[in-house]
Amino acid sequence: MEWLSLANRFIRRSLIARGISSEVARVRGVDMHFYRAEGVGKGPPLMLVHGLGSSANAFFRTLGPLAKTFSSVFAVDLPGNGFSPLPAGGPLALREQVAVLLEFRARVIGQPVFLLGNSLGGGMALNMAFHEPAALRALGLVSPAGAKITDARFHELLTSFQVKDAKGARVLAHKLFVKPPLSLLLFADELRKMMSSETVKSIVAGSSPADLLHGEQLQQLSMPTLLIWGQSEKLLPYEGLAFFRAHLPAHAEIHEVKGFGHMPQMEHPHAFVERVQKFAVSHGLGHAVA
Repeated sequence: MEWLSLANRFIRRSLIARGISSEVARVRGVDMHFYRAEGVGKGPPLMLVHGLGSSANAFFRTLGPLAKTFSSVFAVDLPGNGFSPLPAGGPLALREQVAVLLEFRARVIGQPVFLLGNSLGGGMALNMAFHEPAALRALGLVSPAGAKITDARFHELLTSFQVKDAKGARVLAHKLFVKPPLSLLLFADELRKMMSSETVKSIVAGSSPADLLHGEQLQQLSMPTLLIWGQSEKLLPYEGLAFFRAHLPAHAEIHEVKGFGHMPQMEHPHAFVERVQKFAVSHGLGHAVA
């Protein structure tokens, strides 16, 4: 069995052993795997969306702690990622993936959520907020994709995901993490395989600068909004943060955090959870955790 598959299955078993359920829902004709952590908090359900080529397991160190603030926590595997199989008709376009997420929220969760997305998941979360603002109690963006950047920067970003060998995979690992896990560097070919999946290749091939957000769209956000951007971010260009600073509405909280990289939920789970909890409490969406 491949190392990455083995690690993901081990994480799932560990989460189940801690009382977090691993479930599958049929949404818009596709099977979608997700984790559900029943919370003890008074906040709304928290819905977590991972980035390109990643999975719900990227949040495995934060599900339990976040459940102390929120009434429940849902972490989804986008179709063709993690434990969600590739749809029979092939990879879904980004617009269809957003539609799947919206229906998942409506049918499986059934009430407005605090929606939080990382990387590509952040860009999807923004699109969900535009399409159905009433479905969100709050919006969380962690190193989100989608900012309007130059064509050259956009091309450079897409090229980062075109990993052809183990050396290229190690380069990407250093962009994703401040300090990449040794196992990821030793088994870099596993990362190459992950970034060579049909789903990832389809999204990269189908993306263009026309998909990027416009400032007027950001100005429409009315729900409490949190943006977390790491000072050690190495994948997304800094001009993306400048775009969000310039165009997010005045009520949005923007935290540029020392020590955080592209995936702080994996590298600094405790500090990441504290940021999310503090924001939720300040907006009446949860209670302080002792």
